[in-house]
Order: sequence, then C-alpha cells, then structure tokens
Amino acid sequence: MRFSIRECLQFLCCVVALGFGSIVSAQQNSTPALQVASDVVDGQLRIGIEHEQNQRWLEAIQHYEIATRKFPDHAELKRRLLISRLHYDVLRRCLDVTMLDNLKQASVQDVLELYSEVLARLEMSYVDPLEMTQLVRGGTAYLEVALTEPKFVDAFLNGQNPQVIEQFRTNIHRHTLARPINNRFEARTIVANAAATAEKQIGLSPTITVMQFVFGAVGLLDPYSSFLSTTELNEVESQIEGNFVGLGIALKPHEVPLYVLSVIPNGPAMEAGLQPGDSILEIGSSRCEDVGAERAADLLRGPPQSHVRLLIARQDGTTFERVVARRRVDVPSIENASLIDTASGIAYLKITSFQKTTANELDEALWSLHRQGMQNLIIDLRGNPGGWLDAAVAVADRFIQEGGIVSTRGKNGIENQNYTANRSGTWQVPLILLIDHESASASEILAGAINDNRRGLLVGTTSYGKGSVQGLFHTKALSSGIRLTVSKFYSPAGAAISERGVQPNIPVETDAPGERLTAKPVLAGDGAALMPADIQADKVLQVAIEQARTRGLTAQVSRN
Repeated sequence: MRFSIRECLQFLCCVVALGFGSIVSAQQNSTPALQVASDVVDGQLRIGIEHEQNQRWLEAIQHYEIATRKFPDHAELKRRLLISRLHYDVLRRCLDVTMLDNLKQASVQDVLELYSEVLARLEMSYVDPLEMTQLVRGGTAYLEVALTEPKFVDAFLNGQNPQVIEQFRTNIHRHTLARPINNRFEARTIVANAAATAEKQIGLSPTITVMQFVFGAVGLLDPYSSFLSTTELNEVESQIEGNFVGLGIALKPHEVPLYVLSVIPNGPAMEAGLQPGDSILEIGSSRCEDVGAERAADLLRGPPQSHVRLLIARQDGTTFERVVARRRVDVPSIENASLIDTASGIAYLKITSFQKTTANELDEALWSLHRQGMQNLIIDLRGNPGGWLDAAVAVADRFIQEGGIVSTRGKNGIENQNYTANRSGTWQVPLILLIDHESASASEILAGAINDNRRGLLVGTTSYGKGSVQGLFHTKALSSGIRLTVSKFYSPAGAAISERGVQPNIPVETDAPGERLTAKPVLAGDGAALMPADIQADKVLQVAIEQARTRGLTAQVSRN
C-alpha cells in the first residue's frame, strides 16, 4: 500500500486528535512497535529512530530517503521520513536570521495577509486539488512540532511553564480542526483565533504562530514545495541565473566548522588560495562553532566589493587568515569537457546543474570538442539534482532532431505544455548518458528524452524519480516567496517519472552504494588530451567508454 505525504500527515494528526501523544518526538515516546516482516526494514527503522532520539534530523532524513527508495511501499518508513522533515524544517526556520528580522518588523495583520496570499496561490497553482482543512491541518502539525523543539521554545517561549506549553500543544487541534473549513477566509479566521489563543495561554507571539501555519501549509504538501525567506528566494534565483554575489565556494550543508566542498574557478576564494577540504573556523570576529552553521553561512554573504576575514584550517592541521572580497561569481554548469580517448574520438563532459547559462555553455563545449576530433560523446549526469526546465529542454534539443522532449500536466491549462525538438542545429554525434540515483528532475527530463527517442544509451543506475515541476512565486508581504509544485512531467513515451525514475539501458552497480565515485579529468602527461585520473575506479565511465568504442566501430563499418 502506497501512502502520499498528505495521507501520512492526516494519519499523524488523527493520532494526535485521539489523544495518543506527540506526533513526532521520538525522544518523548517509546519506540513504536516495529510490525514488519523483514529484518532488513526492522534494522532500517532502528537506525532511523536512533538518529531521531539524538535529534540528528538531517541524518535521519537522508537515512529514511534511502530506505524508502528501497522499500517504497512501507508506510512506517514514510511516516518517520515525514516526522524527521518536520523537525528539521522547524529548526531551520528558528535559525533563519533574515526571516526572524522580518518578523520583528511585521504586525499580525501583515502575516495574516501573507497567509491569505499563500492560500490563494495554492488554490490557483498547486498541481493537485486542495482542501482548506488539509492546509490548516498542515499548519497545526507544524506548530505542534515547533512546541516540542527546545530551540523554538528557548527562542520564543523562554521562561514559560513546560506543562502549560504541553497542555496547549495537545489541545491546539481542537481550536483549528473542530469542523471542516470551506474556504481560505474561514481558514484565515481560524488561524487568527488560534494565534490569539496561543498568545493568551502561553505567551507566544501571534506573528510567530501564524508563520507556523504558513510554513506548514506549503511545506507539507510534498517534499519539493516550500516557503522561501528573502535570503532563500535570492539564492534560488541566483541558482537559476547561474551567478551570485559571494566568495565562490560550495559548503557542506549544516556542519561547523564550515567545510569547503569545492572552489569555483577564478572566483574570490580561489584567488585567495582556498581549496576543497579546507575548514572555515572564524568569519570576522565570530567563531563558526559559536554561531552555528546557518548563521555562519549568513556571515559569508554581503554586498559586492565588501570584504570578510576568514580563519582557515587546512587538512594538514595548519591554519591561516585570508581577507576575501565578495563579488558576483559565475557558476559554471558544464565541467571537465575533454577528449578522454583520442584514438576513438571519445569526448566527455559533466553537467552539474541546469541553469539559464547551460545551453550556451554546452554550445561552447561541443564546438571545442568538435575541433579536437570528437566522434562520440559521454554526458555525465550523475549527482545532477536538476534545475531549470527550459535548460533541460534546450540541451535535449541540441541532440534530438525531431519528436517530443517532455510534456507537463498541471491543474490548469497554463501548465499543460508539450515540448518538441527543433530540426535546426542538431548534433548527430553518438551519445551516451551516465545517470545514478542522484540524477533528478531536469536530469531525468534529458535522460527520458534521449531514451524514448532512441537517441543514445543510458548507463548507470535508476535515476531519483522526481517527476514534478516547481514554479517560483514572489509574495507581496515580507518580500518572500513560494516554491510550489505546479505540474508533473512525462517522457515523450508518456512514462511518469515520479517515484519511478528513468531506467538505464545498461545497468552498472558500483561497489559502494550511496557513494558516487567518478573520475576527475586532469591534463595527461604528454599534454595532448585530458584523461580521467581515476578511470579504473569509475566503473560506470569505463562501461560507457567501451560502449562508445563499440558503437563507433559499428558506425564506421556501416558507413563502409
């Protein structure tokens, strides 16, 4: 039996309404009975609940996501995943400095206007039909979770009697879910009354209460819809544009000291000597461990041409200081474009994301590879989380001469689109795509289009299975935004991608599931070509190269 996120939420709230205790707090409840037939699933649940009990919510989410992909019909794994996401999001919101600053300036009427605006947008644009009772239920669950989190209580209810808080928490659903809610005007009235009750009984600011209903209304619809603070909105738009103001580094999320995953070529950080593997200990006069990961990341931001002092620790134990200037940084989405087998003319490039610059970057890379003698092309989509739908369509159009690329279907006709290939400017080079379980969204659009049009081979493992499209909407209130699922997409053959993914033509499993081991091209000794430094370890790439050699030989024989 397959439960949706909303069905799980309804079940959780029913549990609360019947008086069976907190919907989430594993540290407050006994471990749930693990009525499962499989010892493997039993073990997965135990590991996940241990993460919950230690409040390692990000680790719990990552664990449950992997487990639910392996056991997609197991309801308890899905429920625990939802629980972990709720806790994690509540804590993340507590640390969003921009949002907290905006709320300090906002009145309760401001946030109620925001709530009304959000509900109207959900009614108009969300992919599935919605009921107002469901949206209020989501906000109720979000508020209940917040009231169990010590950091939320410390931030907004410091000094309040815990028993009084718990009594309010276990009764809040009686104020919000006592009867069906027919429209957004009734929803607004109910939430306003709940906020007034929270202020009277436990001293919680009405603006904070209403915002929990805003967060819950959007964030519990599906894993990809969310409310965006000003900072988050700017970051999403920067990702789409392919540039941002900053230092030019990618950080490991939610970890202190800040760990540098990669350094963007020709960016301020690279010019200052930062390297992947470095750790940022201090930013200005603030120690990262004192202020936390999210606040530390905020401190790295600033206006163009401003400067920031960093204390860096290298992996060999040495430390040093750098003063780095912030500036606009272009983030490339095409990496490692090179000829990896000159004898067979096999070219390789990696697409890390799909943004507005991707198609132009691809054009430059393809012409460069063509001049070097490209006869076959391997495109690496492993680890690519997706991005802008139009960019994926444009990339597919570079290789497909005619036929469908992708179709989208939403609640209203605006989101119903059929994207087809244009004959002009099509590259006929034999093509192989590398995919894995982290290839998602726009990556799956490209992979599905190539596969259904029999334009190339897919090598690797089944893709993630994110078959939905999100729209980005600005709100008038609080200078914020909403990322909202507006449609689902289907491959040219009509296959749904959601929860299924795209299957490879040639499956290749790696030795270490969960780890993506890929070759990194470096300059070869003779300087004539770029060769993978670790090609023997990259099984998927090895298989693709052998396939390219075979396909190239077959093509040569057929031409003769």
